[in-house]
Amino acid sequence: MTQDPTAAGPSGTPFERWLADDPEVAKLIGDEARRQSTTLQLIASENFTSPAVLAAVGSVLTNKYAEGYPGRRYYGGNQVIDEVEDLARMRACELFGAEHANVQPHAGAAANLAVYQALLDPGDTILAMRLDQGGHLTHGSPASITSRFWRFVAYGVTPASADPDAPGEVIDFDEVAALAKTERPKMIVAGATAYPRVIDPQPFREIADSVGALLFFDLAHPAGLVAGGAHPSPVGVADVVSFTTHKTLRGPRGGAILCRADLAKAIDSAVFPGLQGGPLEHVIAGKAVAFREAMAPSFRAYAAAVVRNARALAAALAAEGFRLVSGGTDNHLLLVDLLGFDAELTGKVAQETLDRAGITLNRNTIPDDPRSAFQTSGLRLGTAAETTAGMGEAEMATIGTLIGRALRGRDDEAALGAVRAEVADLCAAFPPYPTLGTGVDGRPAGRV
Repeated sequence: MTQDPTAAGPSGTPFERWLADDPEVAKLIGDEARRQSTTLQLIASENFTSPAVLAAVGSVLTNKYAEGYPGRRYYGGNQVIDEVEDLARMRACELFGAEHANVQPHAGAAANLAVYQALLDPGDTILAMRLDQGGHLTHGSPASITSRFWRFVAYGVTPASADPDAPGEVIDFDEVAALAKTERPKMIVAGATAYPRVIDPQPFREIADSVGALLFFDLAHPAGLVAGGAHPSPVGVADVVSFTTHKTLRGPRGGAILCRADLAKAIDSAVFPGLQGGPLEHVIAGKAVAFREAMAPSFRAYAAAVVRNARALAAALAAEGFRLVSGGTDNHLLLVDLLGFDAELTGKVAQETLDRAGITLNRNTIPDDPRSAFQTSGLRLGTAAETTAGMGEAEMATIGTLIGRALRGRDDEAALGAVRAEVADLCAAFPPYPTLGTGVDGRPAGRV
């Protein structure tokens, strides 16, 4: 039925007002808002966007079809949409110091696929990080479509060491160089999805140059840390950089690609019409908002706080008896090895136990994991979201203790209930969207 968007709706949360004709969906959105605000969000690839980003993504821009690029659309009526997308591209280039930006990819995986399609021929060799040692599915996993079109050769990390000053499990650049020399890849991929250390683009550049390979940096996870000055930037070092906008960058779910000007046409053609149809211009508007927010001095403080919090959480978990892969973290995430804590405890059981205790994270393989990716011997945690909510190092210390208690008491419902109650109290002090309580229309408390 036709609805008047200016008409007053029933009382209650915005979800109930906006979705008055669909109370089932309204309830589900409200339930998820409550889950996010009453449990700890420690998944390394998630964050809380600002209300401004949420407003852009929920705007009338979702109504417009805009196949093509600004000034070259296949539909009429895109005058305003062109300005939206140009603004997002301009801000992305300014934020990262890039020559060209494509902001249309719907996700990081789509962005990565577009990079391969733009710059490689089927069957070309790509050198990338192994999935079970920190790489991403799109870095050549047999489960990914990427492995069907290109030949991937994998590098990994150095062995673990008992030396606390050199714990190992860092990128093995000797292996990268040796494989590059013998395999002669057309492209080398830097970047990871579960690697807790800084990835310096310069050694990759030197190795790529030594064999005449392109260098592609997948910046999905640390994009916000680079934007905030907490990590070195691969832009200007790598030939092309992809990233997601919803992790440490704190924007809407989506992807983007940065490249040299001479690669712009190939990249743009690979995204559209190569892989995607109409872009999601409401999401692109949200990306533009996030890029502007990341230019603010407060975002530099946020990026530094994310790293401090990750190190504080790592120290707290180590005190609880967990071994940290690579001995710690330099970024927003950390990998926990469960074998030393309890050899019988799998990542799957630990994840499910912590869910019951109100702590959300994900199971993850560790280097040379004896278990499958469905069970795993590790956990991956991240601090980006709860840093956005305003938590600091003291709260990270508390969280580490709560995780230890929950996993030790995993067979004791009373113990898990006590942890969940403490989690709820902690979250109540740091609501991500406090003016709604269970929703999304307020300025987050403690946002830095």
